[in-house]
Amino acid sequence: MNAPLSYSLSAQGISTDALIHANYNTAQLVEEALANGEGQLAKDGPLVVETGSHTGRSAKDKYIVRDAETEDSVWWGKVNVPMTPEHFAALKADFMKAVADKQELFVADLFGGSQPEHRVNVRVINELAWHNLFIRTLLVRPTAEELDGFEPEYTIIDLPSFQADPERHGTRSETVIAVNLSEKLILIGGTKYAGEMKKSVFGILNYLLPKKGVMPMHCSANIGADGKTAVFFGLSGTGKTTLSADASRTLIGDDEHGWSDTAVFNFEGGCYAKMIRLSEEAEPEIFATTRKFGTVLENVVMDPETRELDFDDNSLAENTRGAYPIEFIPNTSEKNLGPVPSNVVMLTADAFGVLPPIARLTPDQAMYHFLSGYTAKVAGTEIGVTEPEATFSTCFGAPFMPRHPSVYGNLLKERIAKGGVQCWLLNTGWTGGKYGTGNRMPIKATRALLNAALDGKLDNVEFRRDPNFGFDVPVSVPALEEAGVDQTILDPRSTWSDPADYDATAQKLVRLFVDNFAEFAPHVDQGVRDAAPKAA
Repeated sequence: MNAPLSYSLSAQGISTDALIHANYNTAQLVEEALANGEGQLAKDGPLVVETGSHTGRSAKDKYIVRDAETEDSVWWGKVNVPMTPEHFAALKADFMKAVADKQELFVADLFGGSQPEHRVNVRVINELAWHNLFIRTLLVRPTAEELDGFEPEYTIIDLPSFQADPERHGTRSETVIAVNLSEKLILIGGTKYAGEMKKSVFGILNYLLPKKGVMPMHCSANIGADGKTAVFFGLSGTGKTTLSADASRTLIGDDEHGWSDTAVFNFEGGCYAKMIRLSEEAEPEIFATTRKFGTVLENVVMDPETRELDFDDNSLAENTRGAYPIEFIPNTSEKNLGPVPSNVVMLTADAFGVLPPIARLTPDQAMYHFLSGYTAKVAGTEIGVTEPEATFSTCFGAPFMPRHPSVYGNLLKERIAKGGVQCWLLNTGWTGGKYGTGNRMPIKATRALLNAALDGKLDNVEFRRDPNFGFDVPVSVPALEEAGVDQTILDPRSTWSDPADYDATAQKLVRLFVDNFAEFAPHVDQGVRDAAPKAA
């Protein structure tokens, strides 16, 4: 299906003589990408592309225009960096000149959000066909009837060939992601990493939805056979996509959702999974998408003769990615939404090897860990990160949260209280020692513990109180033995060769938590402050 634009570019004040490819379907966009030399087809049908020097988000090159709309509503700081209206005006003028000079452009009219009353109309304008295919795959695709009369609320213009001028545009480099919430316009230049577009839409919804009382979340979500929804908070690389793509559960989505009074709804219509070292045995549902026409593979190495893919080769990037329609995963929600959650799971990849593989959280502890957002940045997720490092990203998504973290934290606490939700902390990081000494948590252990929690099989097991963090940790879980995993994994201290080294490392992590939370303490009640880990 392709449909002409109901609302023209000229009506938006965009002037160009370019040939406009409007609302092309998957096959058309793949054909255009191949004709333009943007990528190649792999043996089984996916489009394989390279993003060049930008293989992850350019977090330090993102700006929000600081004006009357955003002055008091945006949480300004290292994450939300201001750009002056004057610099944006110069940037916009230069972008419009670049658009005017293009010979062809690809335009897609899409939805951000699957619940009709909470979605936004987004128009994306690209110079690359594969970029347009990517964003059409990742966002919610309107029906022909919905495209008829479609009027964009927000517009993204993505021109990888555009190079920002730091002096003229107030940028740090030639790369720019500039968000103007007043003009409802996002300009992306100097990077071919397609994930910038999807995260820009996420940022829009994170700004808009709290005013409506809807909780925006950096999470995956699925539904069990019992009809109960689970959401999985976590940064890139912690397992959101992997753990939610479970054939025994109905997938709502793998990355971005809203929690309204009536539903958990996916912001997107596709998935964006890490591909590095992907195996058919460990992740069969995701692996199957790499053999389908319509999947876009970024920086995955391919043999030029056989067109076979090598998922273990990180010579192009550690952050290799696959974008595919959500319906490529078996057993997905027809409308990309489900009931409000019964379980909230907070994922962390603990590089210190201190946290247990699973812990049960009280509501106060859940809010504490949500605002802390502790994990490890995984190599390649951002430019300059070459190995995992401990980090705190509030709300498990600070780079995408324009408002103060307390806005999202209080919304989450209200939702948990209203629904009597059970909360868990799941460590997919290291066991048997810190990063460099220990090993990554076995995925079969993670899956066994997660399924036990979601199926209610932890309701009657014995728990112990963690001496450092105060949360409850199961002493033994029958599902672990069934998965062939030793029960000692539940007590991280017992997995270290030197218990004294564990104790010292645990106290180091406790102090990092306490120091990080100091800025949030004035914005939460005493119960949440009391949920902090205890320094010896």
